[in-house]
Amino acid sequence: MRTQGELTLETDRRHLMHPGTHASDHASGQLDVRLMTRATGIRIEDHAGRSYIDAFAGLYCVNIGYGREEMADAIAAQTRQLSFYHTYAGFSNDPAVELSRRLIEEWAPPGMKKVFYGMSGSDANETQIKLAWYYNNVLGRPRKKKIIARQRSYHGSGIATGSLTGQPKFHAGFDLPMQQVLHTASPDFYRDARPGASEAEFVADCVEHLEQLIAREGAGTIAAFFGEPVMGSGGIVPPPAGYWPAIQAVLKRHDILFAVDEVVCGFGRLGSRTGSEHYGLEPDLMSVAKGLTSGYLPLSGVIVSERVWDVIERGSREQGAMNHGWTYSGHPVCAAAALTNLDIIEREQLVRHAADVGAYFQTRLHEEFDAHPLVGNVRGVGMLAALELMADKTERRPFPAALKASQRVAQAALARGLIVRALGTNDIVGFAPPLVATRADIDEIVAITRHALHDAGDGLSVS
Repeated sequence: MRTQGELTLETDRRHLMHPGTHASDHASGQLDVRLMTRATGIRIEDHAGRSYIDAFAGLYCVNIGYGREEMADAIAAQTRQLSFYHTYAGFSNDPAVELSRRLIEEWAPPGMKKVFYGMSGSDANETQIKLAWYYNNVLGRPRKKKIIARQRSYHGSGIATGSLTGQPKFHAGFDLPMQQVLHTASPDFYRDARPGASEAEFVADCVEHLEQLIAREGAGTIAAFFGEPVMGSGGIVPPPAGYWPAIQAVLKRHDILFAVDEVVCGFGRLGSRTGSEHYGLEPDLMSVAKGLTSGYLPLSGVIVSERVWDVIERGSREQGAMNHGWTYSGHPVCAAAALTNLDIIEREQLVRHAADVGAYFQTRLHEEFDAHPLVGNVRGVGMLAALELMADKTERRPFPAALKASQRVAQAALARGLIVRALGTNDIVGFAPPLVATRADIDEIVAITRHALHDAGDGLSVS
């Protein structure tokens, strides 16, 4: 007799459409499906009772770890008091108001003024695009509408945000990217620098690429530049030294809004409150999500600078209300979850903890894998890290795509009870453990990864 879990998985194959999943393999049963049933701390369990260390915090989300009773209590209490009301036309609620105050006064960089809420990083970045367009319309600059993002970036999977995302696999089959979206060079020093170039020379090349793009298109046609402080799903790529000051100088000189995507980097992931704080960024617009609630409920925000808000306010006087919004903007239960999440992060000093354990994590990865024959590059910052696999690390020759090297490593890790993620357009194994992970947890993650590389290496040629 089949178990309830097996029956549920059969129903899953019949009726549930999964994101980013091979539809035929899933429906036919060729793809293994795991029904996740419970979790606590950094560990998650499936229907068969198998336990895994989640070294990717869901999808960079679960900063405070799983199973927090305090979060469940706060969500339940707010549901009993006010389960929902919209925030259109001046309606509001206590949790959304208090969350906005805390984000502006305690978490955002200087110069930020207002918060607009949504449900995901994708809709937050969609809002950023619309605000950049609205901003220039109010200022009487109808041609200043193009958006620059970077090759291999990830900013979402909608029509506009999928266009921003600089990875062809997110464009294929969807008639993307939109014509208004342009892409400049990725800040990937390991993969893209000229042979023998220093980091400073590579930064100069990135700046020159951006300057040429702006000159070709015309600064008067470009509204905004989107950037993740550390590039996330494009391969976990920290910027080389001097990159962000140089890029920001170009944007200021050409009067191009800087839209910072903090969806992955925010709320302690880098060992700082935000990626903007970590790298000294001065955003005009800033999107947050994921770590805002640690994934306990869906919530995103766009934090708007004083500079942009002044123009939005002017627009309302001249044109009436700006007609943009979502049904669940400022949802009281989601906001209550975010407030409790921030309480936990602050009380347990998880930003400082992430800086300390994150530094240990980076050291252990370098100690273990810098000399590994399958690993070409070890990189990261804080509790965000990656191993880039190479068939020949000396010549930087990648594995043939058909070998799916990083997926082999991820599957081998999964078989040993560790969840990591294959990322990007090359073979990259990504890590983003919950911020509550300890040094002992890091040692276990590194040890299992070492075994997984050995297991996967049997099917990979390094000659």
